[in-house]
Amino acid sequence: MVMSSLLSSIESPADLRRLSRAQLHPLADELRAFVIDSVSKTGGHLSSNLGTVELTVALHYVFNTPEDRLVWDVGHQTYPHKILTGRRDRMGTLRQLGGISGFPRRDESEYDTFGTAHSSTSISAALGMAMAAKMKGESRHSVAIIGDGAMTAGMAFEALNNAGVADGRLLVVLNDNDMSISPPVGALNRYLAQLLSGQFYAAAKSVGKQVLKGAPPLFELAKRLEEHAKGMVVPATLFEKFGFNYIGPIDGHDLDSLIPTLENIRHLLDKDSGPQFLHVVTKKGQGYKLAEADPVAYHGPGKFDPAVGLTAPATPPKSTFTQVFGQWLCDMAEADPKLVGITPAMREGSGMVEFERRFPGRYFDVGIAEQHAVTFAAGLACEGLKPVVAIYSTFLQRAYDQLIHDVALQNLPMVFALDRAGLVGADGATHAGAYDIAFLRCIPNMGIACPADEAECRQLLSTAHAQNHPVAVRYPRGAGVGTKVLAGLEGLPYGKGEVRRTGRNVAILAFGTLLYPALEAAEQLGASVANMRWAKPLDLELLRELATHHHALVTVEEGCTMGGAGSAVLEALQAEGFAIPVLQLGLSDVFTEHGDPAKLLAAEGLDAVGIERSVRARFASLLDAVPGLKVAA
Repeated sequence: MVMSSLLSSIESPADLRRLSRAQLHPLADELRAFVIDSVSKTGGHLSSNLGTVELTVALHYVFNTPEDRLVWDVGHQTYPHKILTGRRDRMGTLRQLGGISGFPRRDESEYDTFGTAHSSTSISAALGMAMAAKMKGESRHSVAIIGDGAMTAGMAFEALNNAGVADGRLLVVLNDNDMSISPPVGALNRYLAQLLSGQFYAAAKSVGKQVLKGAPPLFELAKRLEEHAKGMVVPATLFEKFGFNYIGPIDGHDLDSLIPTLENIRHLLDKDSGPQFLHVVTKKGQGYKLAEADPVAYHGPGKFDPAVGLTAPATPPKSTFTQVFGQWLCDMAEADPKLVGITPAMREGSGMVEFERRFPGRYFDVGIAEQHAVTFAAGLACEGLKPVVAIYSTFLQRAYDQLIHDVALQNLPMVFALDRAGLVGADGATHAGAYDIAFLRCIPNMGIACPADEAECRQLLSTAHAQNHPVAVRYPRGAGVGTKVLAGLEGLPYGKGEVRRTGRNVAILAFGTLLYPALEAAEQLGASVANMRWAKPLDLELLRELATHHHALVTVEEGCTMGGAGSAVLEALQAEGFAIPVLQLGLSDVFTEHGDPAKLLAAEGLDAVGIERSVRARFASLLDAVPGLKVAA
């Protein structure tokens, strides 16, 4: 690991604050080199972290952390923060099982003041901390660092609206790098671009500085000149209307501008001058030419050689579920002119790049605004269009009210393509799609499809699109078993599963991609296996058949067991009058840590070995018994 004399001397921000201003420049260079070297060995988020090196150094240098609270939005940009706050030697364990998280976590460090990985929460949390300090008579400061992409979310504006009248010692730093994961969209982004391009405003500020430098007694004149120029270019900034004192934009890579500006803001906060808003402009990938040229590719790379950059794998990888969805979306759009695609700022992650290129008039990126995405889609559906909302399972949680009130209650025909269902590996609990079956199946009119492989994913998407009510199709991150995907758009029967293996005494009911480890386990157990395909509606005919001809049932799902597909089976059996033992296998009632997905599934007992072990432990006597018929009660 790259190491240097300055960076190796920093065990905490207190050490950083003992450095001279002159030493901060080489420290930032060393920190950036360390980030590149570290991420190249572990994988992780790179472009965003390279863009916040100087900002992180300046914030910890000026503010008395952890007494002063830094709240990072999303957390993609916190690796420099982790390195400077005592976790440098653990960066080799980043996003690995038992290692440090890729996001801020309160239980990991006192410097991680608020756990986060979903966007646009920082201003609300920091405001809460600022008001708590005021109520407790404490003089600390609270700083929210939020990106321009995250500022497109309604929650950020709800917080700004509250903060402008709350009178706490709050600083909001807008880290404007003109790029979230997908390019930011909407009127706000346009506004920020116009503000930044206001050359007359920038020139006027420069004149003001020169006047101050050359003739200190003319401070008031310079101030009035600057305010007059600012008023000509930006009559009244959006943030000032919210009650903030707006400062900027300034270069987020220029420590000689950042540190004096932050010091001045800290003094304003100490004087209880109201909430402050600092607009800094940074560049994703700063200091690493390959990441600067392609910040999307280097947003979350795997391991790579920094001297070479990202390279194509020697053998072509299997198609991912995301790619299968993206191809289906284009093919179905070709066949159905009423289809429209909606994403809340996840064009690349949800596989919609090609769809946008081919069908730009039917593609809508609404920004990081999941609630709006769902209700916007509902409005389209009301007018006879067929919306497909491509959204991660974990992000659909943010639009639950809209899902119930605006979609299901009105029984609107829509498809929810739920990517990242189940465990997601290195991103951990914040991104895991553990709860979608449980929170969707209790909603009237909703359907929930659980494809077992890539081929079924395409077919069930077609089935969902053909329905006259809302249907969610959940599929995991990454590739499946490599099943050949047919080119057609034929669907599968709605609400129907199939028997994949006929055994005796014990039947395993598999929901989703765990069908394949279930089949492997069944070979050792002599058990039957059903590919249920649908968590809602359940295939009751198939369920009756399995319950009638077996002595015990096992449900397997990559989702929470509490309220999940297994719970649905238990409810259906009770309603049908069956008294048969059922073993539910799925994600346990804990937040699953980050790590390799295969290891996490094995730890949960959801690989073939784990399924076999659990079934033997529960139904050992049945597995050895002579087969016989079980008659319904």
